[in-house]
Order: sequence, then structure tokens, then C-alpha cells
Amino acid sequence: MEFDWIWKSILIIALGSLLLRLAGRKSISQMTLTQTVLMIAIGSLLIQPVSGKNIWVTFGVSAVLILTLIVMEFIQLKSDKFETFITGKSAILIENGQLNEKNLKRYRLTVDLLEMMLRQQNINKISDVEWATIEPNGKLGCLMKPDAQPMTKKDMKMVMEEIKKLNEAFPQQQPPLNQKNSKEDIFKEVADKKHQTPIPKKLQ
Repeated sequence: MEFDWIWKSILIIALGSLLLRLAGRKSISQMTLTQTVLMIAIGSLLIQPVSGKNIWVTFGVSAVLILTLIVMEFIQLKSDKFETFITGKSAILIENGQLNEKNLKRYRLTVDLLEMMLRQQNINKISDVEWATIEPNGKLGCLMKPDAQPMTKKDMKMVMEEIKKLNEAFPQQQPPLNQKNSKEDIFKEVADKKHQTPIPKKLQ
């Protein structure tokens, strides 16, 4: 009975880990299209020696693939055009609280999928988003409008100073609270199982 599959498996794990370490530390969600294709190819190659393929040829091919990836990434650092061609660029999905329908259709994103991505970032209103972009790695980048951004310690300090000044100037009065009511809430849409504002059928 042959037991060469045992040492081959151990060697695959050891050298495979070393090869993938050279390829970089990015997680799957952070990988570019080229990197993802490479990792799938290497995964398929590394298992072949167990089924009888030459193990050293497999490691050689894997090394060439990773070397090619490193060269391509180096060229991307030197050439913006090559980087755009290989990796792609960010695209705007929301601008000043309004959906960019052209880019949503271009990247085959529905409003429901976009809202899911916003909810994952604890954003409950599209109208509160100043900018939202889809990045080359598929993640969503968001910038909230100034009045929707969370208060910082600096903001709190300024507010407290203003309240103190108002109390000194008008001891019997208190500044009114600014309350803003809105029916828009993409979290509530999940509970109600319907959009609170009509969405064009082409984006559903």
C-alpha cells in the first residue's frame, strides 16, 4: 500500500502556505479580480499531486503564477491606465442623496442590494448619504451628509459652550430641540416588506 500521499499532503500545506504568503495578505473581499483568479488556479493546482501529478511541476507552475501576479501589481503601481484596465476604478452609486441609475444598471445592482449594503454600515436613509461608491473589490464606500454624521467630541464641546453662553444670556430660556421626522427608513422596509418610497421597476 502506497503512503506517498501523506508526505505530499504535508508538503502541499507547507509550500502552499509559503507561496500564498508571497502573494499577499489580502482577504478574499479585498482581492482584485486578478488575485481571485490566481488563488482559485493555485488551489486547483495544489491538489493535483495527491492524484498522481508531479508535485514539483505543480509547485513550479504555482510559483510562476505568483511571480506573474507580483509583476502585474508592480506594473499597476507604475501605470494608471494598466491599473484601470486590470483592476477597474470606483464608481458613484449615490450623489447628494440621489441614486445614480446609470451606474446601478452598469454594475447590475438593484436598489434592494444597495440598501442591504447600506444597512451593513448602519445607514438607514439614502437621503442622508452625500456620496456612495462601489469599489473595485466590491465593497461600498460612503460619506454621510454633514448633518447626518455622528457627533464628535469636538462637536459636543462646541455645543456645550454654546448652551452655556445661551444660558448666561437668557437664564429663563432653553434652546429648542431640532427634531426632524422622516418616513424614509430602509431598515423599516425590511420589517414592512415593501419600499416606503416608490422605486422604478427597472431598478427593482
